[in-house]
Amino acid sequence: MTALEVRNVHKSFGGLRVATAVNLAVAPGERRLIIGQNGAGKTTLFNLITGELRTDSGSITLFDSDITGAAARRRAHLGLARTYQIITLFPGETLLHNVTLSLLGLSPLRWNPIVRLDRQRDLLDKARAALARVGLDHLAERPVAQTSYGERRRIEIAMALAQNPKVLLLDEPFAGLSIEERRDVLNLIAGIPRVVTVVMIEHDMDVALEFAERITVLHFGRVVVEGTRAEVVEHPRTKEIYLGA
Repeated sequence: MTALEVRNVHKSFGGLRVATAVNLAVAPGERRLIIGQNGAGKTTLFNLITGELRTDSGSITLFDSDITGAAARRRAHLGLARTYQIITLFPGETLLHNVTLSLLGLSPLRWNPIVRLDRQRDLLDKARAALARVGLDHLAERPVAQTSYGERRRIEIAMALAQNPKVLLLDEPFAGLSIEERRDVLNLIAGIPRVVTVVMIEHDMDVALEFAERITVLHFGRVVVEGTRAEVVEHPRTKEIYLGA
């Protein structure tokens, strides 16, 4: 069984091909790193996996269930969660409210336009627990606008973890962080239980290589190298892409 599998996926925007015969198989509990230079198609691949973009051809499975044609909201219900390269939070709302809203997306209450979130004790308790997992429960009532950039990265991870995902996609979770903040976020990600499969896009190789068990290298929408850390780091194609060697 695979936790996540992408089979021969193609995607083009007009004459621009952004994914060509992409294959990716991630085992349950695995920590997979996807790397590549800007424009390699990394975030596009995540968008295809989550259903924010539709594939032109090929298939995507989640724990051997075909989700290729499933809507993005359906994929979230099946256990797929993600964070974004560009932080997407409501800055005027509290941390607690932001995380509660992420839970609301998986709740039947989302169909009730007059629901009072401040009275939904179960959702609030789950949101506080998610904030505690990332060490931010003491800031639950603080507006997001009054938090640091590193804290906002952790809020997004809390929002994803609150949904109890089976597969978690992290899109450059270290982007814009200081060295100390990167270490804190890495420790947070390393502490995610193995029942959650984690796939991460990252440019900070020093930090990311500590996380990865297997690495996939994308280049102009194609998988060009895949293997263990040692195999990928020493591969001539990797050196050519990153060093021009």
